[in-house]
Amino acid sequence: MSAVLDDRKLTILRAIVTDYVSMQEPVGSRALVERYALEVSPATVRNDMAVLEEEGYITQPHTSAGRIPTDKGYRLFVDRLGTVKPLSPAERRAIQTFMDGAVDIDDLVARTVRALSRITHQVAIVQYPVLSNATVRHVELVQLNAERGVLILVNSSGQVDQHPVDLVGADTTQIADLRGRLNAALVDTPLTQVPKQLAKLADELPAELKALADAVLPTLSKLQPDTPSTRVVVGGVPNLTRFSDQYETAVRPVLEALEEQVVLLKLLGEVATVGGVNVRIGHENTYEPLRTTSVVASGYGVGSGFQANLGVVGPTRMDYPSTMAAVRAVARYISRYLA
Repeated sequence: MSAVLDDRKLTILRAIVTDYVSMQEPVGSRALVERYALEVSPATVRNDMAVLEEEGYITQPHTSAGRIPTDKGYRLFVDRLGTVKPLSPAERRAIQTFMDGAVDIDDLVARTVRALSRITHQVAIVQYPVLSNATVRHVELVQLNAERGVLILVNSSGQVDQHPVDLVGADTTQIADLRGRLNAALVDTPLTQVPKQLAKLADELPAELKALADAVLPTLSKLQPDTPSTRVVVGGVPNLTRFSDQYETAVRPVLEALEEQVVLLKLLGEVATVGGVNVRIGHENTYEPLRTTSVVASGYGVGSGFQANLGVVGPTRMDYPSTMAAVRAVARYISRYLA
């Protein structure tokens, strides 16, 4: 930070950022004096704004217009926030309303995307949690009719996988017996060890369960989640309409970037931090199509053995204090769910 930025200039920069974010119009010196009771003349504010402009924190988009923040100005604003402001009671209730009642990991991720995009009014990006450490929570074998049933595997992350199976004429006693043996053998077993445990179980089954096991066990061994850590869900894309006057330069590149899962995973991985919130502003983004945007991201779920990232993408003129607070709160909520 330059030595010329005393407290008054920092106050003026903070006011310019706040006004520009809320009104989306260049900010003039007289308006700042009137709105923020700066107790100095408009001429003094203009002099301070000239210094801020010379240092690269603000710029004048048009002759005789007010000033707007630059990426460098936003960065100083964010760095000087100190601590992330707490959410209001209404904002906390909104997050809880969105996310309470999630029935499995898919539902939780979908609710997280909706909560983030609606509360921040930005585009939300949520990575599925890494499930390499997940274990089997429950196995269910449900009879639908004399010949068909459904096999259900619930893992410790809350993800539910199911698949139809042929019951090969087994009676209810045999089905219940196999169900009990499966749970005894697999509950608390890491998902990566399920095939090995099933092979061991198959060798120990009584003859009367062999036919049913031959139909069920191969299906169960395949009920493994795909590589969810490489899956990203995006929501709130209509929020990009705030860029409506910059479609070709801002919206189109961002839309294209949002379709690239690998890009989004890399982006979240670069920005997110465990236990905190990080912000990458404009040209700080390594991926060129997103250099008209800011990314606010956080890691989640670390203490539970699962780890992934989430965040939002929006215009550089976003409300950083509120957005950072929302991202942090949602990350903490989803972490508690996975614990």
